[in-house]
Amino acid sequence: MKYIAAVTLMLLTIVPILPGQAKESSPNTANPIVTTVRQMETRFSKNLTGAADEMPADKYSYKPTPEQITFGHLMMHTAEANNSLCAAVAGEPAPSVKLSETDPKETLTKALKDSFAYCEQVLAKADDSALGQTVTLYEGQTGTRGAALVRMAVGWADHYSAAAMYLRLNNLLPPSAKKN
Repeated sequence: MKYIAAVTLMLLTIVPILPGQAKESSPNTANPIVTTVRQMETRFSKNLTGAADEMPADKYSYKPTPEQITFGHLMMHTAEANNSLCAAVAGEPAPSVKLSETDPKETLTKALKDSFAYCEQVLAKADDSALGQTVTLYEGQTGTRGAALVRMAVGWADHYSAAAMYLRLNNLLPPSAKKN
């Protein structure tokens, strides 16, 4: 529990200073943790779905080295992680979506967008009062709703950094590097 509190405090400290986040910060909210994760979801949804759209369909099988996952696998994994962790936050079964990393770009992109839409719905109903409640995460693991939120936010950062790297290795500009 101390770990979750420390990570949460760290997130609350750094998120307002991230580019494009300073105006969105709500330090006086009754639900600072969920509000912060909602703000992060908005940003990472835009960037990750933008990366999925940007990568050409024939590059979804691309991986930088033989040991790394394909871009398609990264999109599949992100959608599955979103569904699983948001379901844990909601305390309900995850949406049943069967995906394969070799599915067409359209299928993986739609699944990713749908997973962020699901998370947005879940986060709209969430509040900080339930963060200490125990839930099932994935593969039988248990943790708190707060842990699910932290894992989700950390996962978005990790997944987007990988997606941005894959795009750049294919001479494509990641969404966050483009001028609006």
